[in-house]
Amino acid sequence: MTLDRTAVSGLGVAIVLSVVACHASPVAPERQHVVFVCEHGAAKSVIAAAYFNQAAHERGLTIRATARGADPQREPSTKTIAGLAADGLTPTLEVPHALTRSDLHDATRVIVFDCEQPTMVALRGLDTCWNDTPAIGEGYAGARDAIRSHILGLVDQMARDPRR
Repeated sequence: MTLDRTAVSGLGVAIVLSVVACHASPVAPERQHVVFVCEHGAAKSVIAAAYFNQAAHERGLTIRATARGADPQREPSTKTIAGLAADGLTPTLEVPHALTRSDLHDATRVIVFDCEQPTMVALRGLDTCWNDTPAIGEGYAGARDAIRSHILGLVDQMARDPRR
């Protein structure tokens, strides 16, 4: 794992380094868990967790996902909540939650959105970064479709090898 120490924004270098060290631990959690992280923890990560949990359940996998934010906003995205409801899904959280050391320590996978954003750049070396998802402001359907495409590939990969 690499971490650009000069690019750390919004988090202390010591915290980020200890988080990376925890995540790099070879000890796997008993329960498989994926953490999706977007800037505000209110849109992309919420969509990803909802679609991941649906796809994993449909495949009979015990792996589950949560949504977190690097700099969480106070309320969930109304566009996201409405979009998920229209899709027949319910988000797994009511209020956006901040990413914690415990989240990273317990995660099998960490997927970060928009790693080039100033708030997110410190997290880009943790695991996987999805920089190609449109902003929710550009339309829920476009963001959902891009995220869902990634999710289906991730679930397929994890069905073959849950630790990857």
